[in-house]
Amino acid sequence: MNTFRKIAILEGISYLLLFITMPLKYWLEMPTPNYIVGMLHGILFIIYIVFALVLVRHKNWKWDFTLLVLLASLLPFATFYLERKYLIKMD
Repeated sequence: MNTFRKIAILEGISYLLLFITMPLKYWLEMPTPNYIVGMLHGILFIIYIVFALVLVRHKNWKWDFTLLVLLASLLPFATFYLERKYLIKMD
């Protein structure tokens, strides 16, 4: 569970970094930072989803909580909220 919490935080950070690199790409024509952060975010997103689905089976999460965990990966700041509100209590 501790590993999933760390992945949730890293995934959230990478998501927020995209808000910095996207203007660099489109306004300043600097695509490299966005490429690197985008690739990192994509990898972390996949790892987050895979870990979440493994934990669904391992921890017997209810479907409403599972949906919340999966939706958190799509919204900025949501993985931070999820980690503080729910995941920290599950350790």
